[in-house]
Amino acid sequence: MNSPARGAKLPRALRTILIVIGVLVAYVIAYRGSEVDFPRLIGSLGKGGPLMQDFLTPDLVTREIQPVTLQLALPVPCGSAPEGEVPASGPRLVPGVPCAELRDKFTVEGIDLAPNTELQLRWRLPSDQYFPGPFISTDADGHFSAEFEARPIVATKDGVPSKIEVELLVPVGGPKPSAAVFEVLDAIIVTIFMALVSTTAAVVVAVPLSFLAARNITRRGRAGTAIYYITRTTLSVFRSYEPIILATLFAFWVGFGPFAGAIALAIVTVASLGKLYSEAVENIDPGPMEALTATGANRLQVVLYGVVPQIVPDFLSFTIYHWDINVRISTIIGYVGGGGIGYYLAQMINTSQNNKAGTAIWAIVVVVWAMDFLSAEVRKRLA
Repeated sequence: MNSPARGAKLPRALRTILIVIGVLVAYVIAYRGSEVDFPRLIGSLGKGGPLMQDFLTPDLVTREIQPVTLQLALPVPCGSAPEGEVPASGPRLVPGVPCAELRDKFTVEGIDLAPNTELQLRWRLPSDQYFPGPFISTDADGHFSAEFEARPIVATKDGVPSKIEVELLVPVGGPKPSAAVFEVLDAIIVTIFMALVSTTAAVVVAVPLSFLAARNITRRGRAGTAIYYITRTTLSVFRSYEPIILATLFAFWVGFGPFAGAIALAIVTVASLGKLYSEAVENIDPGPMEALTATGANRLQVVLYGVVPQIVPDFLSFTIYHWDINVRISTIIGYVGGGGIGYYLAQMINTSQNNKAGTAIWAIVVVVWAMDFLSAEVRKRLA
């Protein structure tokens, strides 16, 4: 008596096993297709560490830089001119000898200079021209030590000695916002308003299309059904395109900049909002429409007084939400020449200015968070 039940359980168990096997096969294919390599990821942490440090330390504050030249007279040969006097403190150059003979090699030290800075030692000749010396780098304490040579060209002339010289860039004054802050602020404003313009243009087009794509409004008779399916198909086609692809197309069409990005965003937003709006129209309460129809109102009056009052809150909510989305998307399409903060970020990364790229990344985080918070508050009040 239990054999039929047992026979019924076998296909179900077999089906479950086949589903599990199918899922496992899909994950194996996905794993191989994605070329997942965790050992490589862990082994490359040393490369990613400095990059992450740059991104997490954005370029926010700077100080005015003033060039300062340190000089010290060094007679060549000895006795041809008075010897230079080394300061007791502060940034200074300290030669290993007070004077030198031709072709002598000696050591020059730099003390209390800017830390971790690349400099160039040189000779300032009596004619006020200069003769280049070696490039050197200061350590974390602002110190360096380099070997110098007294060549014939640096010999004392008419009692005027050549001078050992190094030029420093010394910060002066208090801290102030860096140039990157103003560049990022300008780019992020462009991004926000690019998203606003594209969203507004999309709303103008999407609102009438949404009524044509709503089953309960348009799909009546052959002509209405044809319009319904054509509109729906058009929205689906344009919704399938990624904004970055359209931005690339329009960048070659109208030139690189915010205009290309705004056009791409507007087209994608029309398709997305058109679908959302049409679903809001389809989900309205049919009661007011039936009541207006019973009173003899025409189709336009039914839509204006029976449909529009019900859909306004949803339309506003969807619009604000999509503006928030477009701000985020516009940062991506900027990478292909769509302008705004994304374009600035791409430039900084491509030129290895990672601290400035970090400034742009943090600006994007702040703006996206603020837009998400504000749009959520507005949608909550409209609900």
